[in-house]
Amino acid sequence: MAETENNENENVEEVEAAEAEATGEAEAAEAAEGAEAEATEEAAAEPAPLTPAQERALARHKEASSRPPRSPAERQAERDARRKAKAAARRRRRLQEREKARANRTEVPPTPPVLRDKGVQKVRQGVVVSAKPDKTITVRIDVARRHRRYEKIVRSSVTLHAHDENNDAGEGDVVRVVESRPLSRTKRWRLDEVLERAR
Repeated sequence: MAETENNENENVEEVEAAEAEATGEAEAAEAAEGAEAEATEEAAAEPAPLTPAQERALARHKEASSRPPRSPAERQAERDARRKAKAAARRRRRLQEREKARANRTEVPPTPPVLRDKGVQKVRQGVVVSAKPDKTITVRIDVARRHRRYEKIVRSSVTLHAHDENNDAGEGDVVRVVESRPLSRTKRWRLDEVLERAR
């Protein structure tokens, strides 16, 4: 029996030691948590440094809150006064810039107009195909030239509209036409001379 009592005493002592260790660890953990909580509270108590923009906004807020409340008419009058002051400053600055530019400007002679020689006008000879419209003739221009590679004579024709002020040319006439400014949607040529009348 004495052995069992000794064993029980040893077991009780071991359990008490284990409980003491557990309570010591718990107290240490609580102390660490308390230190962390205090550190976070201190960090929260110290405000973070403000940026310049935040400082300006804070100053504006303090200034606005220190003023007595104003009516909408008073606010509008203040805005108008600010606008007038800014407009006057802009006018002064622009006048100064103009005067400075005028003082720095050097006299440059104006650019002379470009004189263009009248180009050589194209001249074509052809046969009048139609003279029905008023003051307009349709001229067929026949072209015959030798092919570059095969050296065969290749014939082609082009029709164009020409201006005939006096309705002078008739169908079948051989005429000379000269290039001109656009006279209508399709007319870019002018009758120069009737070379041969149709029989």
